[in-house]
Formats: sequence, C-alpha cells, structure tokens
Amino acid sequence: MSVRSLTIKGIPETLYHRLKRCATEHRRSLNREVIASLERAVQGQRVDPEELLAQTDALRAHLALPPVTVQLLRKAKEGRP
Repeated sequence: MSVRSLTIKGIPETLYHRLKRCATEHRRSLNREVIASLERAVQGQRVDPEELLAQTDALRAHLALPPVTVQLLRKAKEGRP
C-alpha cells in the first residue's frame, strides 16, 4: 500500500481542538485521528432497510403516532408554501 502526505490549511481553531480532544480520548496521534475521521466520512454507512423500518415502527409505537396515510400527507402539505 502506498502512503501519501496531505497538508491541510486553514483549520478552524474549534475544529482543531475537537480533533485534538478526540485524539486524546482514542489514544491516537492527531494525525491518526484525522485519518480515522476521514475514513469514517468517506466510507459512509450501509443501512439495512429492514432494520431501519423495524426501528421506525418501534419508535412510532413508542410515541403512539398514527400511521402515515395519503390524507395525512395531503394535510401536512396544505400549510406549505
């Protein structure tokens, strides 16, 4: 595997301090924390549709929300510009 270098300029101070804090919490160097953060950002997260629907159904049941119907969607759209 080939290794490359990258220089990042103009990092906001607050972001720098958050990265530094995360690096400390994960016991990583700042460089390694940035690499780990970039890897997470570009990998994305695969979503299992069945699991997402199950979580949505559980939340809807917990909140006692009515099922989403065409009428409910039309009513919600009425107030929009």
